Amino acid sequence: MLRRTLPSCARPSLLCRHMSVVAKSLKYTQHGEPQDVLKLVEDKLSDPTDKQVLVQILAAPINPADINTIQGKYPVKPKFPAIAGNEFVGKVVCVGEQVTSLQPGTHVVPLASGLGTWTTHAVYKEEHLLGISNKVGLAEAATITVNPCTAYRMLKDFVKLSPGDTVIQNGANSAVGQAVHQLCRAWGINSVGIVRNRPEIDELKKLLHSLGATAVLTEEEIRTSDIFKTGKMKRPQLALNCVGGKSATEVSRHLNDRGVMVTYGGMSREPVTVATGPLIFKDIAFRGFWMTRWSKENYNAPERKQMFQELCKLMEDGKFVAPTHEMVPLEKFKDAAAAALNFKGFTGKKFILDMSKC
Repeated sequence: MLRRTLPSCARPSLLCRHMSVVAKSLKYTQHGEPQDVLKLVEDKLSDPTDKQVLVQILAAPINPADINTIQGKYPVKPKFPAIAGNEFVGKVVCVGEQVTSLQPGTHVVPLASGLGTWTTHAVYKEEHLLGISNKVGLAEAATITVNPCTAYRMLKDFVKLSPGDTVIQNGANSAVGQAVHQLCRAWGINSVGIVRNRPEIDELKKLLHSLGATAVLTEEEIRTSDIFKTGKMKRPQLALNCVGGKSATEVSRHLNDRGVMVTYGGMSREPVTVATGPLIFKDIAFRGFWMTRWSKENYNAPERKQMFQELCKLMEDGKFVAPTHEMVPLEKFKDAAAAALNFKGFTGKKFILDMSKC
């Protein structure tokens, strides 16, 4: 009788009563290499109360920032003991009595960073979650909050781009690079990608062209290319850099007058060096971008909501796919972490922990 008298928003939480939900999580108590400090542990979770939500994690990617956080090399420092991971897609199991925006069965992704996502189950605050359509694929949903959002914001916030304009980027086969190509295709923007040469270069170029790249050149080819001198394609007003060093310098040379280079990574671990000529005579500008900062400063901004809506719509329509990836069972996290550490930018493969195999 009691259950019938409660408001509907409270009923789902009762479904959890006396259910023993045991979460398997990858935890660490000190910084170090993931293979050394991560431990697979089990914890019994309490029922969600008030504005809390119990989530079953379906998939969670391994990002470079996740590895750097575990190593202690990232600006964000967790409190120990900490659960690793920053992104996920999950399914709501049940909710607390005061939850109004989510219900059991809804797919969710994180709105906040540092929640700890390499786990099979977790209890989060309602305000830290965003409900999304279950029509969005698991790999796409699991990776939506970092790489696609980074690409989206860099294309929107630094230069006003119109259809027919051109963007140039190095690291064009990275997860962000693949996202840039797809967004440029959706918005009618020319996307020129620079990659390092490799034995399977023709296959890589074919892949990036299929994602929307207008042209793909190796670092050697871009030095001698006349791609912007023929008049068939506008000289880029925006350059995106995740490599640094000589690669960034070379890319910046191709910017148009008063063009902007946005740096969001430094895979070469070399500083961004400015070519004096373009800096003076073209008055080009150099900016930096960190998605975590943008998300914190725009947590409830309309622009953020619009961004997620547009990305989800593209994914539902099959116009935006997840980066090249491999699904890995949680129990094989050491192999996946080692592979992520050995990643040198050639394969462009992202590893995603598949919690459905637990």
